[in-house]
Amino acid sequence: MEVEDLRTFVEVADAGGVSPAARRLNLAKSIVSRRLSRLEDELGVQLLARTTRGAALTEAGVTFRDHAARMFAELEAAREEILPAGELRGRLRLAAPSSFGPEYFAPALAQLAKRHPLLSVNVHFSDRYVDLVGEGYDCGIRVGYLPDSNLVARRIGTFAVSLFASPDYISEHGVPASPDEIADHPAVMIASEKWKFSRGGKTVEVHPHGRFKADSAVAIGEATAEGVGIAALPDVIAARFVEAGRLRAIMADWSLPSVGIFVVRPPGQHLARKVRVLTELLLQQFGGG
Repeated sequence: MEVEDLRTFVEVADAGGVSPAARRLNLAKSIVSRRLSRLEDELGVQLLARTTRGAALTEAGVTFRDHAARMFAELEAAREEILPAGELRGRLRLAAPSSFGPEYFAPALAQLAKRHPLLSVNVHFSDRYVDLVGEGYDCGIRVGYLPDSNLVARRIGTFAVSLFASPDYISEHGVPASPDEIADHPAVMIASEKWKFSRGGKTVEVHPHGRFKADSAVAIGEATAEGVGIAALPDVIAARFVEAGRLRAIMADWSLPSVGIFVVRPPGQHLARKVRVLTELLLQQFGGG
């Protein structure tokens, strides 16, 4: 039984069809179909029922999917153990936030690819929290206050956060002097947010309100720079606007908690060495926070 046949079957099962699985694997559809047929011939059962809309697992396919995933993971782990020390191969598929990824995470990803020429690195940049399991990712990089989930998370660093407004907004509307004045100002934010301010051992939590929301920190920075409202932004995102004179830090005597930077991966006992090596590179860059 070929390792790649097992992997291909799991990808097709999780992606819901040959075409999306072929895109994930960067393979021609004909190769994916041939691997599936070879696996079914070897097992003597039909694993997938092909339809015009994709592929659905048969009863045998449902039973075999989890076994195939475990077998592939075990074989990958064994292969890693016998490879020369430090050598990585195969494919690393990961998701990273587009607001931060190209600038802050791409250097480490490029370094990983340069150090390991047998490793294929496939990165998807999006500010949407992708479904790592359902969409077939080995891991993801996430920035923020990590919500509860069944994912395994490792903190690799933090980004400091401050409150910002544009010079035009400040001259026209003024700025809040304390957390209890936040309600008098429109907020620019991702969704329903909580801002937790601290000063001198005192912590105050406020729930800002506003009419501009976006899933991109850069978009929030742009709207704030245009004077739509005030925003809590990572300093690294606000820096370009501050340097251009489009944003100013406000309420600097109150502090906001930093946002975490995490490497997250699907649950499971085996940590792939390629994910571990990437995590170590990012820890070197961000210091662990």
